[in-house]
Amino acid sequence: MAQTDVAIAACPDYSGENVRLALEQVLAPFDGLDWVREGMRIAIKANLVAGLKPERCATTHPVLLAELVKMLTARGADVVVGDSPGGLYNARFVQRVYDAAGMSAVNEAGGRLNGDFSEADAQNPKAKVCRSFRYTAYLDQADVILNVCKLKSHGMMALSCGAKNLFGVVPGTVKPEYHFRYPDPRDFARMIVDLDEYFAPRLTIVDAVDCMEGNGPTSGTPRHMGALVAGSSPHKVDLLCASLIGLRREEVPTLEAALERGLIPPGAEDLVVARDPASFALPDFQRIATGNSLLFQGDGTSLVKRLRGRLIGYLLTQRPGLNAAKCVGCTLCAQICPAKAIIMHRGRPNIDRSKCIRCFCCQEFCPQGAMEVRRTPVARLLDR
Repeated sequence: MAQTDVAIAACPDYSGENVRLALEQVLAPFDGLDWVREGMRIAIKANLVAGLKPERCATTHPVLLAELVKMLTARGADVVVGDSPGGLYNARFVQRVYDAAGMSAVNEAGGRLNGDFSEADAQNPKAKVCRSFRYTAYLDQADVILNVCKLKSHGMMALSCGAKNLFGVVPGTVKPEYHFRYPDPRDFARMIVDLDEYFAPRLTIVDAVDCMEGNGPTSGTPRHMGALVAGSSPHKVDLLCASLIGLRREEVPTLEAALERGLIPPGAEDLVVARDPASFALPDFQRIATGNSLLFQGDGTSLVKRLRGRLIGYLLTQRPGLNAAKCVGCTLCAQICPAKAIIMHRGRPNIDRSKCIRCFCCQEFCPQGAMEVRRTPVARLLDR
């Protein structure tokens, strides 16, 4: 019998009983938690992108983390849960995120929230693009890393799930630098895959009970799927999750980068999945149209292909735009923009398109959801 690539289990809500049952089912094809040993130090890399309440569906749900912590500590593991949200990476700022996201449940379950806010530098000679990087040093203390993410739409990468969650190892104030270093979605995706391969989480578990569609990954709309997904490869997990929300592999840069390295098969239909995922599919899921599939068609070695890729990128790649009715003039977008492409004019942000690198940091961290992903006129015309 072929080895299972990905497992999916029904989880109708966030009651502790249902979450625990779904965890047991979704982990069973991967030897459950039999590999956990007394005294093992396990770091759970959650998605705590911002200080938002669990019902906003931007962060990993606290009940899922709490139930997983209980299962691990029952086997004698020492468990720490952490992340580096967008913003300052210090105790005061991150504690506000913990509080908003309901992370006190982790301590009540017998684990602990990360309180080590030191940073370290890594050299990764095997990387494709990111051979040196800065990361959150608490991960150095872990024997095993578990990647516990949230299924969401994403402005730049189309999908925020297993692979993208590992970008959270980069300290919050350093993240804009990486957007500036890798403004091309293809290179940004390759950088993320470099991080995934370096940290090599033992398991990736996806919170897909309530997902986020629309203007994700922080200002979208909750959408119920009622599932947990798990696998040993974040990329295979993402391939299945993308198919569940109607995304083709070519539309997700991290999946294209994973395919380049032979980390995934060409399509979700080639995965060995424990349980038929069809009943969980949401074909009308509100995704962000990115034009990334056309970008990769121009990613060749010849001059003609490179020029074609750049032209396609200019004409079809989405860009951030302001919904003035939602904007309160808080200036956060201007502060966080790595390219310094946003200036405030009469209390509203003005985007200098000649400087904008389309990293969507402004869209991701706008607290009002006023920054939105906008398609170009050419892209809209082609859809008619």
